[in-house]
Amino acid sequence: MSERLVVNPIDCAGHGACAELLPEMITLDEWGYPIIDGRPVPPALDKDARAAVSACPTLALRLLRS
Repeated sequence: MSERLVVNPIDCAGHGACAELLPEMITLDEWGYPIIDGRPVPPALDKDARAAVSACPTLALRLLRS
């Protein structure tokens, strides 16, 4: 079972904490909002992905199982 990162653009305030914790899968646009890599989270990055989700101050970032 794989998991993917998704961001709710309505809830996101562009703090950028997610990109600092998971730069392998999240970059920021010119306004500081995340651009998520659409591929499944590799097992090696699972812990970092969960930390990024937990660090989101607006709870806009989630992991979805597929």
